[in-house]
Amino acid sequence: MLVRDAMSTVVLTIGPAHTLRQAARLMSDRRVGAAIVHDPDTSGIGILTERDIIDSLGAGQDPDHETAQAHTTTDVVFAAPGWTLEEAAAAMTHGGFRHLIVLDDQETVGVVSVRDIIRCWSPARREPAALAG
Repeated sequence: MLVRDAMSTVVLTIGPAHTLRQAARLMSDRRVGAAIVHDPDTSGIGILTERDIIDSLGAGQDPDHETAQAHTTTDVVFAAPGWTLEEAAAAMTHGGFRHLIVLDDQETVGVVSVRDIIRCWSPARREPAALAG
């Protein structure tokens, strides 16, 4: 199975000036664990995850004053839609992260998470009747 089969095409993109509270609210509303942070001044993209927000809160920082830019990972590993799920899982394991931004011809087309991969690999995806059989 390939990344394109597992990735979420519901991609939340925010700006670097969004506060962590705003980012968390948007992530919660869309039920996603990561937001792509696009900085038009640098033409670069990074990723802000649930873990980044939790780490900031755990450090006692104010989510109404902390910006996405201050907590964004900019040294991002990107996946291609044609990668196998094994390749994506290996990249996540090697890098110690749970989300990969998926690029196709330098355009963001999705995000694949550990959860997406598990859903594809899990026998629970099969119909319940098939499991009972």
